[in-house]
Amino acid sequence: MDGLRRHKSMFLLPGLLTLFLIIIFPLLFTIRVSFSGWNVSNPRMDFIGGANYTAMLHDSRFWASITRLILLAGGTVLIQYLIGFGMALLVWREVRGRRFWRVLFLVPMMTTPVVMAAIWQTIFHESLGPVNDLLGMVGLTSIPWLTESGPALVALMTVEVWQWTPFMFLLLLAGLLSLPREPFMAAAIDGAGTWRTFRKVTFPLMAPVSVAAVVIRLVEASKLSDSVYVLTSGGPGSSTETPGYYLYIQGLRDQQTGYSGAMSLAYLVLMIVTLTVVAALLTRAFKLKGAS
Repeated sequence: MDGLRRHKSMFLLPGLLTLFLIIIFPLLFTIRVSFSGWNVSNPRMDFIGGANYTAMLHDSRFWASITRLILLAGGTVLIQYLIGFGMALLVWREVRGRRFWRVLFLVPMMTTPVVMAAIWQTIFHESLGPVNDLLGMVGLTSIPWLTESGPALVALMTVEVWQWTPFMFLLLLAGLLSLPREPFMAAAIDGAGTWRTFRKVTFPLMAPVSVAAVVIRLVEASKLSDSVYVLTSGGPGSSTETPGYYLYIQGLRDQQTGYSGAMSLAYLVLMIVTLTVVAALLTRAFKLKGAS
């Protein structure tokens, strides 16, 4: 028995070592860095206590980026869920060209985010882009999509929705295809119409998949930075900066390593707590909706 346990431990060892190397060690190193004054002019890990965390608490730019991310992530994921669910319902049943539509809906997700953002940057160009040309054709004035804060946020949300709605569609379609047939047969026998069947059967059965899909997308949306870098570079000013992009500025561009380490840890804790609360609230909301 002891020999069997040792053999089991040997099989687990490679996985544990990999986990330590790619997760635990970088996390411990970041914690140590966050308490140091390591920056471009002081490349040493001298201990400075909680000075970086104190500076972070007074950094309005950092907290503004978090507020902005909450709005961007919440808005885009909600739109992605609604459109993705509608697309999944569209090709769930027997429709002509169902396989073609399923593949077509996944095309945006297959493109690299940086490449997609570069294409959308051209589309939203104020003088050369086709969006303003279309607005001009219907008698509307051109919009400075990438040089004013409001339109820039709309452009960024548009890119995110276009890029990641197929991912939501894929998860929700998989959930729909795995639903049991018996509840739908019972609803048909009871004479339930399409809307009542969706509200009383389809939507409640899809609650676990919906919560998982939304939480997964929120996790991914919380890391939003590549589209920001290509599309707006955080501008105009800092009006489209997200925490991920601001961490890039402080840690990689300005070489404020200690300070960026403190911000990254604080951001990690905030995201874990926030996403845990959001997942619990969504689970409760879907259960109440299904019960009603």
